Amino acid sequence: MPANIAINAKRLRASLPEVVERVRKGTRFTVIYRSRPAFQIVPVNEAEHEPPSLIDDPLYRAPAVGRSTDGRTAADHDTILYGR
Repeated sequence: MPANIAINAKRLRASLPEVVERVRKGTRFTVIYRSRPAFQIVPVNEAEHEPPSLIDDPLYRAPAVGRSTDGRTAADHDTILYGR
């Protein structure tokens, strides 16, 4: 199993190019923000790197539950949320 290294957000910003190279070689990082794990940086497996199907996402194309106060349509919100 690849190494998993904890790194704080400040160190990540300061050493991003080095982190990118290490991730490309298989290292995983858990980013610590305000003393708590915030997210992980993991290598991309090219064979598995396809966007997930939105059909299985219960929020995608869900019926409206209220009115938008920002003047956007449901399709606009889908674009913002899902990039599609």
